[in-house]
Amino acid sequence: MNNELQMTNDGKTPVRSSSVRHSSFSFLNSIRWRLQIWYGVILVVVLSGFGVTAFQLMRGGVYRRVDDELQRRVEELSQLFRQPPRNRGPQGRPGERPFDGPPEERLPLDGFRAEPPGPREFHLPPLQARLFDESDTNGFYYIIWRRDGSELARSSNAPAIDRKAYPIPVTNAGAQDNRVNNAEGPREPRRGRPMPQPPQMVGMFRETEMTLPPGMRILVGRSIARQRADLRDSALMLTAVGSGILLLGLVGGWWLASRAIRPIEDISATAVKISGGDLSQRINVEETESELGRLASVLNSTFARLDSAFAQQRQFTSDAAHELRTPVSVMLTQTQTTLNRERSVAEYRETVESCQRAAQRMRRLIESLLELAKLEAGQQPMKQSRFDLAQTARDCITQIEPLAAARHVKITYELPSLECVGDSERLAQVITNLLTNAITYNKENGEVRVEGEKKGDSVNLRLSDTGLGISAEDLPRVFDRFYRVDSSRTSGNTGLGLAISKAIVEAHSGQIDVSSEPGRGAVFTVRLPLA
Repeated sequence: MNNELQMTNDGKTPVRSSSVRHSSFSFLNSIRWRLQIWYGVILVVVLSGFGVTAFQLMRGGVYRRVDDELQRRVEELSQLFRQPPRNRGPQGRPGERPFDGPPEERLPLDGFRAEPPGPREFHLPPLQARLFDESDTNGFYYIIWRRDGSELARSSNAPAIDRKAYPIPVTNAGAQDNRVNNAEGPREPRRGRPMPQPPQMVGMFRETEMTLPPGMRILVGRSIARQRADLRDSALMLTAVGSGILLLGLVGGWWLASRAIRPIEDISATAVKISGGDLSQRINVEETESELGRLASVLNSTFARLDSAFAQQRQFTSDAAHELRTPVSVMLTQTQTTLNRERSVAEYRETVESCQRAAQRMRRLIESLLELAKLEAGQQPMKQSRFDLAQTARDCITQIEPLAAARHVKITYELPSLECVGDSERLAQVITNLLTNAITYNKENGEVRVEGEKKGDSVNLRLSDTGLGISAEDLPRVFDRFYRVDSSRTSGNTGLGLAISKAIVEAHSGQIDVSSEPGRGAVFTVRLPLA
């Protein structure tokens, strides 16, 4: 951040420029405002482009209709000065009759009649008069000039605009062409048809002109004040409609942006509460199919795992403290009792042996905790070698048979070859733990059965017993650390055997689960990938 200081006009009070800039444009940090500005810019561009295009098309249509009417009327007026061609005399073509009229009335080569030099009254024929309503000031009007620049005729509704009259020299059409000769003799004169000039605006009037070959000029026009007023009303209507659409779009954009940002605000609020220590908070997910809805679902599952991990950590700390407190209490009680007075050698020896047993239990607990921590952290290396899981199970059964015999429990097995890849020693530890639990919590003259099979892309090892079983509420916590189904029957165990077994199996990309019915024993199943 730029922290340079600026001085105010009095030269005494410093102002931090970065703070000023930050306060002026801080709203741009909001995603909602950025989306709203983007919506607004897009709407303004689209509506402006549409409005301008629509107005130009409308304006062009109006002007085109007026121009067509102007050109039609000027063409009709030009027909008044046309006449059929006359015979040219004895030197002409056969059958032609010589012209015997005055020279000033001779026709130019293109067939237009020359206006006599003297003034005379001019009236429109009925056919052309119907095209001009001289009583309507906004209607079509006309002005006709002679070739010397003087007015020949003017409609009564023609505007009094100061127009410069100018004479147009009369040239016989095609005269220049007659001066050009070629090898075949003189050319025929070219007869071109006069065309109206492009319409132009003169104030509020739209006018077009046509110049006839004798030098006469015909002007036709009309006032377009009414059309321009209609165009102005149309422009105002387009502006009003566009403004309404813009306002509606901005309101809708703000609503959509707020709805889209709401999950982010919920995520932020929930994260703040979780960071404050309330791990039970969850994000309220209404739309699970949207991108933010899926993100909220993922975060909820993450928060749930964090809550579970912290709860497990608290439970682990409490259980570890409880497990360690018992042997420490035993050692302190034994030593304090012995030190209160003089004891015999046998009593001292008994006290030391009791402290030794407590210390050995503490050592087993600490070693199990260290092993479990390394397994869960992935720091305990697992060998990856091919071995027969059935043979490993048979070896474990052989080792555990003395304990089974002491408790009058029979072990039977049916183990075909089960080839897999992993650490045979670690998996033997799992099988031993499961066999020990099955024997320890079995009934008198009970049975433990070990079975193996290949199923799909995995090998399954199943251990079942005929013990008291596990209740439904205890099943989900069987593999938790320090958890015991019957806390009164610890049998010197640390309560970490099944937790360590689960960590070892999962380190082999396998799975271990349990099923049980009270009074019918329990069934532990270990699934490992095939070799």
